[in-house]
Amino acid sequence: MSVLIVTGTDTEVGKTVVTAAIAAIAVEHGHRVAVIKPAQTGVSDGEPGDVDVVRGLAGEITTRELRRYPDPLAPDTAARRSGIEYVTPAEVAEAAADLNASHDLVLVEGAGGLLVRLDDKGGSMADVAWSLAAPVVVVARAGLGTLNATALTAEVATRRGLNVAGVVVGSWPAEPGLAEICNVTDLPVVAGAPLLGLLDEHIGELSPGGFLAAAERGLSPWFGGRFDPELFAAGLPNPDLGTPL
Repeated sequence: MSVLIVTGTDTEVGKTVVTAAIAAIAVEHGHRVAVIKPAQTGVSDGEPGDVDVVRGLAGEITTRELRRYPDPLAPDTAARRSGIEYVTPAEVAEAAADLNASHDLVLVEGAGGLLVRLDDKGGSMADVAWSLAAPVVVVARAGLGTLNATALTAEVATRRGLNVAGVVVGSWPAEPGLAEICNVTDLPVVAGAPLLGLLDEHIGELSPGGFLAAAERGLSPWFGGRFDPELFAAGLPNPDLGTPL
């Protein structure tokens, strides 16, 4: 697990919080961790970006932001509008390989979904994952609509020869409804990969100590946490029995 690609089924699904949670547990276990954000969009110079959020939650890590674009758009569009150089999959892969030589774990957090274009040639995080032979962690929504988006992401990843390590729900609501409860069982089925975690909503607002504890509860032993999807599902209302929610 030396390099991991953290992608999403869409934007605003919790990729940064998931990246921070994985990093926080790794740091707690004594690992040297690096986080790369290939393209930070929608943030101006001097403003904190995703790597700053991760560092604030996870602690002592190495961070590298390769390109920053002010417009909140897909990286290729934001680059074209700003006149700032595109970031290419080859550049991202080179940065990850460089950091991998001196770190135990390198996390590469994408922008939006797996096929969001990074440059004018159509390069994407899928190309980065393929060139590094790195497993992909898919961050998904909890509720209605997530099954299709997760299935599409997993299918295209598999068709491109990528290894989907599993799915993490980036924001699990305090009061889940019927769709969320059913999705705990259905997400790993449509992804063809295990459910590796459910992170509670708003954990990014916790102190670093509280965040670490929540990360350990919400992520599976694959990341060093304690989350067990079967035990979690057993504690939820049974939708097949029509239990009132």
